[in-house]
Amino acid sequence: MNSTTIHIRNMVCKRCIKVIQDELNKMNLNIKHIELGKVVLSKKLTNDEIENIRTMLFQNGFELIDDKISKLIDKIKTIIIEEIHYSDNAFNSMNSSEFIASKVGYDYSYLSNLFSSVEGITIEKYIINQKIEKVKELLVYDELTLSEISYHLGYSSVQHLSNQFRKITGLSPSHFKQLKEHKRKPLDEV
Repeated sequence: MNSTTIHIRNMVCKRCIKVIQDELNKMNLNIKHIELGKVVLSKKLTNDEIENIRTMLFQNGFELIDDKISKLIDKIKTIIIEEIHYSDNAFNSMNSSEFIASKVGYDYSYLSNLFSSVEGITIEKYIINQKIEKVKELLVYDELTLSEISYHLGYSSVQHLSNQFRKITGLSPSHFKQLKEHKRKPLDEV
């Protein structure tokens, strides 16, 4: 039996997986495997089924990724999001460039140039933006100290985290924590 793998843009959280899983089940499509950015279906899809999936994804704020470069960029983003938002110690096992290159299977300088040309920012800046969103989340939940957050996200010091946080948000972490209206962004808008 043939299968079809589809790649999906903006599929960046566990809730996204649930939405897509529910929608594909409504379409009577059997899912063999689903993860951030990717679904493997148990059959070969017809052109009509692909178009129905494209429409469903669009209606739910997602997008079917067709070309190889877009898939590669989305894979890089997914790796970064998973590592920062869903792992215990972001990039602590090796530096981020080595980690991404090993996961994607391409030379990092190639990936970096490609990412910058398509996204308009560097991979490093994208990682920083994701880390700051994670810091915001952790500050809002108020379960960890700034020192613990700093360690968890692989910062060299609390001061380094604080400086980067201030540069991105315009606020110190402690001032952000005191705000009544927290200004967090959905991960696909970071």
